[in-house]
Amino acid sequence: MLEGRDLSNVTAIVTGDHSGLGLETTRALANAGARVIVAVRDAEAIRAKISGISNVEVERLDLSDLASARDFAQRFLAADRHIDILIGSAGVVACLETRVGSGWEAQFATNHLGHYALVNLLWPALKGGARVVAVSSAGHHQSGIRWDDVQFMHGYDKWLAYGQSKTANALFAVYCNDSE
Repeated sequence: MLEGRDLSNVTAIVTGDHSGLGLETTRALANAGARVIVAVRDAEAIRAKISGISNVEVERLDLSDLASARDFAQRFLAADRHIDILIGSAGVVACLETRVGSGWEAQFATNHLGHYALVNLLWPALKGGARVVAVSSAGHHQSGIRWDDVQFMHGYDKWLAYGQSKTANALFAVYCNDSE
């Protein structure tokens, strides 16, 4: 997709553990010349996966923890850099019922709320034509937003919870890219 494109003046942030899509996205962006910041929970574990890919920095970010999102954003903003592309590909899939933060359902928190907080915290660095890509999946067909029980406090279903988080990703991507 990026063949023949020169992204040498582009800074991209890619969230996720960098297996599959995240790793290939990082590789494609870096091979096209972009500076890529890999934002992951376990910075040490990722280093072997990205060795040999130039123009890549690794930063710690746990999207299930809003303090971690704040810390990441503060570090990035303090460096006075611009973001051209933010690709939110981090996520958890069909996990057992788990609560994070102040009782949030883990898939919704990690897949959506963490990215929502991150983008909003980084908004000053995203101005000026930047794009936000929220990686979703066909899982969004499983569930819309459950406005009466977003956090699945009653009747947890791991696939419906995953589907809701992917619906939120899709809706968020549309909003981010229409609101500049």
